[in-house]
Amino acid sequence: MNKRNFFKELLLLSLGLLFGVSVWALDKNHAGKVIKEGVWRGVFNVSETQVPFNFEFKGKDLEHGTFTLLNGTRRDDFHVTRLGKDSIFIKMNTYDAALVAKIEDDGTLSGEYRSLVPGFRGNSLPFTAEHGKNYRFVEPGKDVAPAANISGKWELKFYSKEQVPNKVALLKQNGNKLTGVILQVTGDSRELEGTVQGDEFVLSGFTGPSPKIYKGKINADGTISGVISAGIYDNTKFDGVKDDKAELPDPYKLTFLKEGYKKLDFTFPDLTGKPVSLSDDKYKGKVVIVEIVGTWCPNCTDQTIFLSPWFNKNQKRGVEAIAIGFEQKDSLQYAQYTLGKLRDKYDVKYDILFGGLADKKVVSQKLPALNKFIAFPTTIIIDRKGEVREIYTGYTGTVTGKYYKEYEKKFNDLLDVLIAEEVPSNASAKSDNTLKGK
Repeated sequence: MNKRNFFKELLLLSLGLLFGVSVWALDKNHAGKVIKEGVWRGVFNVSETQVPFNFEFKGKDLEHGTFTLLNGTRRDDFHVTRLGKDSIFIKMNTYDAALVAKIEDDGTLSGEYRSLVPGFRGNSLPFTAEHGKNYRFVEPGKDVAPAANISGKWELKFYSKEQVPNKVALLKQNGNKLTGVILQVTGDSRELEGTVQGDEFVLSGFTGPSPKIYKGKINADGTISGVISAGIYDNTKFDGVKDDKAELPDPYKLTFLKEGYKKLDFTFPDLTGKPVSLSDDKYKGKVVIVEIVGTWCPNCTDQTIFLSPWFNKNQKRGVEAIAIGFEQKDSLQYAQYTLGKLRDKYDVKYDILFGGLADKKVVSQKLPALNKFIAFPTTIIIDRKGEVREIYTGYTGTVTGKYYKEYEKKFNDLLDVLIAEEVPSNASAKSDNTLKGK
């Protein structure tokens, strides 16, 4: 056995031991049960609630197949690995979690969604899945006529032990079918899909991070009320009022530099362990975009999907970018794995640094110039003189429609202005043409 195959077998054997599945066939040459091609319906058991999700599998065999989570118009693809004759492992891409399942004799799937973070002892979420079912909540022919159409913008008030700012829901109803997105200061929920049945509605979403479900009731006075469930025992009540003028706080005014500060200063290791600082020659005289992210954070992933191709297209104009990752373990070795996956999957060409543990208090301590740290991700834009010109809290993805378009336009307009500004005379002459965007 060559060294490559040895490590492959060792990895899969370790996964088998970790998830308690039988591992006997570890390569393409051993036959095993297959997943049927087509659309599937899965169901998670979250607390006492069932959370349905849909996915599609394409491929003649597992090794060349694609597992795609379906949420409204959104598609997220994942690779499937065979653990044994009847067991599969689906890593949630850059999220350190996986679906681990057994292919039953009748062709259904049964398994768990588990965290892969070393030492994390959180509860897993069991699930089952059936092939050929493309509905999410209600079987075809069993719909109940909706009592109302709840399309529009809603202001949602949440009731929690911690103070939770109001959120905004953008809903679209077509007959019984309901889709939408929840906006909050930290970012959006990604696309949700569900149904309205009589005076009750429900929305769910599963794109790789933990599944969520919103269950609610349409009240006689036209308001809505309900509960969001996300993960084990995480249930929060909410009330909603339809309001076309409902808005979140201005994301450009939530995070700012403390009085007396104009610049941001930090030094963190990159993924090789080399210290990187904003004062390095590489960044002098450049416009610099600093992203505070985490691979566990779906909005951070969406922001990376936006920034990486933008940077690859615009770097020669005199721009640099830095992602500072705060991960679920305070370990550079662990971050090399998780942030390395993010870099490779999304073709990130800018520096990725490791900031420490994914904790807002830790970020505030390590970046003391900020008034406070509110959300992963946070975008900090620095001009050629090294001064902070703008800070954006959270991220609004493409599903938010006009909010995304407004963000994209303002981002590009500001970068065009900053790039056009004169290069300071004290900037390194070594890279003068690059500084000027030539």
